Amino acid sequence: MQISVLTVPLAVQRVVMGSIEHWLPIIFASLVGFVTIRYAKNNLLKNEQHRLIHFIAIGISITVISFHLHKVIFEDYDLQKDLPLYLCSLLAILIPIFTWYRKFWMYEVLVFWVIAGTLQAVITPDIASGFPTFNYFRYWVVHLGLLFVIGYATIVLRMTPNFKSVFKSFFVLQLYFLTIMLVNHLLNANYFYLSQKPKSASLLDYFGEWPMYIIVVQVILLPYFLLIYVPFYLYNRERANKIINKK
Repeated sequence: MQISVLTVPLAVQRVVMGSIEHWLPIIFASLVGFVTIRYAKNNLLKNEQHRLIHFIAIGISITVISFHLHKVIFEDYDLQKDLPLYLCSLLAILIPIFTWYRKFWMYEVLVFWVIAGTLQAVITPDIASGFPTFNYFRYWVVHLGLLFVIGYATIVLRMTPNFKSVFKSFFVLQLYFLTIMLVNHLLNANYFYLSQKPKSASLLDYFGEWPMYIIVVQVILLPYFLLIYVPFYLYNRERANKIINKK
């Protein structure tokens, strides 16, 4: 008996760390990002540079919004766990605001949020359904797209954070956490695991019970932001030395 492959449902499994589904989008995005940033920096006028990054940011935002609309229409949308309140999803929706206004204070906040929030997600992906599902593409568009926007703003638009930026970003993040705690209370939800630890094993298991693990994470965050700032500090110092030597 012959069975048509069209009648057999595709078994889409969770993405495994280190698999081709993990590394291929990273390699592809890195190559495309490098070429795009190099071309924009060397060949585009300033207004063209601004338009390019804004259109890319809109594409990232539309991807996330479309994903949630698809989930609302075709699946069971649960307000207690499906709202785009996780940092990367929320930033992906709002990123066109930054690329339109290009305010330095926005960059100061975003650069640490994006790098801290996306690098771990890129290195250790948590994707329940792999290629070629909408969720798979949405995951990589969000995390790699946000990194690209920050890289573009840093290299092409020549924005770099200063030492004060570390603390500005950290304190704004505290306001965000307080907002999420309020949302969790109103919806009886657990966004960002601020109400309780995840039931599955996680790094939080080593940080004690609630609310101790939240306090430990807060203590770790500031040194983490400072670590992220180190390459920017070294770059700023080198650039300042070059300016002094030219005088």
